[in-house]
Amino acid sequence: MQEVYIEQEECIGCETCVELCPDVFAFDSDLNKAFVIMPTGGDQKCIDEAIAACPVSCISMVDA
Repeated sequence: MQEVYIEQEECIGCETCVELCPDVFAFDSDLNKAFVIMPTGGDQKCIDEAIAACPVSCISMVDA
């Protein structure tokens, strides 16, 4: 099984992933970083779009 993962140190807080896939990603305004709220079971097409759109390529699928 794979899970969505965000490399927090790399995230620049652009919120693109949150806009594209709000069921999977959320934004922490205190840290100015996105984070994963649904690591498994999200819409894979949506997740793939968020991975492709991330300007710093910090989103990936990892083995759980």
